[in-house]
Amino acid sequence: MPAGPLSANERAALSRTIAVINSKGGVLKTSISANVAGYLASSGFRVLLVDLDPQGNLAEDLGYTGQETDDEGESFARALMLGEQVGPVTAVRQNLDVLVGGPRLDEAVAVLGVKASKDPDGAKLSLARLLAPIAPNYDIILLDCPPGDETLQSAAVAAARYALVPIKSDASSRKGMAGVAARLEGVLTLNPRIDLLGVVLVATGKGATAIQAEARTHVSNLFNSDPDVLFSSTIRHSEAVAQATRERGLLVYELDESVKRAPKWYQVLRGEATASQLAPRTAGSVADDYFNLSQEIVSRITAAEQEEAQSA
Repeated sequence: MPAGPLSANERAALSRTIAVINSKGGVLKTSISANVAGYLASSGFRVLLVDLDPQGNLAEDLGYTGQETDDEGESFARALMLGEQVGPVTAVRQNLDVLVGGPRLDEAVAVLGVKASKDPDGAKLSLARLLAPIAPNYDIILLDCPPGDETLQSAAVAAARYALVPIKSDASSRKGMAGVAARLEGVLTLNPRIDLLGVVLVATGKGATAIQAEARTHVSNLFNSDPDVLFSSTIRHSEAVAQATRERGLLVYELDESVKRAPKWYQVLRGEATASQLAPRTAGSVADDYFNLSQEIVSRITAAEQEEAQSA
């Protein structure tokens, strides 16, 4: 594997790579990664989704758990450890490929941890070097980061152009942003162009305006009172929707479509149709949240690229 920093061409290839990251768990990182990737892919973007979490929950969100393609991260782990190239699982959805994660990534964490003691830069750049050759095949790359693993988080932000940070309104969740800041600072010498794409408030009801306002104020103050650091989109959490999507291996908008296609109760009563598996009616509202966030992500990246082009 080459030594030293990435070349300008390698960095250019990774210019639309987004790390979805927070040091705290339970803030919908995987759900955001999967559903935003699904929406972008369905809109015609070529998307690579990278599962960096040893829990491998993306397999449940996308419905490939236990399939032949689900090697629980073995191929991905070998590539990270040995510097080998790895082919993503293709066409998980139209325009959507996946680098499969899972418990075998723990092996890569152990090996990279040892490597970091001798070659810290090489360990941090392991993911970037793996992705750079295949990045030109995609319009956007999303990295689903684990909550507490410093090794994989550092590798993610060393590869990414942007960080997207989901947080809840509670103080504990906001503290997780300090961990993100530490990760970003730790790779600045290797990846000086890493930038914060934004912070998205999650697991909050649309009616909780006072709570949202307080959380927005806290986050804004952390970033020198910059209100634009927060996405205007928020992601509400529905336990019923979360359970239904993972049980069926569907993204939220796919679940919503299944609700809309389901026969009406009176059609079933008349014998004109067979009752379908029940799905929560709130799927449409949650799907709208992910759609709005996806649009805002594209808008922010487009604006950043236009500003960069004008200043060049």
